[in-house]
Amino acid sequence: MKMSKAKHIDNEYNISEAYRYLANAKETLGKSQIEYERYIDPKYVREAAGMAYLAALKALDTYFISIGLDRKILPKSIDGYWNLIRKKIPLNGKLTASVSTIYENLHIDAYYRGHTNVDLVKAGFENARKVIEMISKLMDKTSARNIVCEPETIYKKRKKTPA
Repeated sequence: MKMSKAKHIDNEYNISEAYRYLANAKETLGKSQIEYERYIDPKYVREAAGMAYLAALKALDTYFISIGLDRKILPKSIDGYWNLIRKKIPLNGKLTASVSTIYENLHIDAYYRGHTNVDLVKAGFENARKVIEMISKLMDKTSARNIVCEPETIYKKRKKTPA
């Protein structure tokens, strides 16, 4: 089934889109085998790390748009995201820590530098999931979740595991 361009634009800033990016990243990462606590194929690790990093940024963009920020002035750098998180998201210590982890582990280490350590990549993915979940909960609290139409496919949230 082909999605029209208009439908895609409507769903572009929806929290479900962030979950879709993360699901695609996990699927891509799964293409690389693990040996000696390292992924064997750095190409798949880089692709997956980039998608997972973008999943978290997509969730942040969705929140910023839901509170009235114009799409044209969304941040273009990680510093821009940190500034907006400080200004627009209350009680953001956990969120800032998770964004820092995904930036360092996924964007810098795995994507740019080609690191393939399993624990490093998994920590980045876990924090990307945390960012999406925190934003989703924050949007539920602010009743801004349905600012755009819901996508045709709803992606399942993963069950929480005991800490």
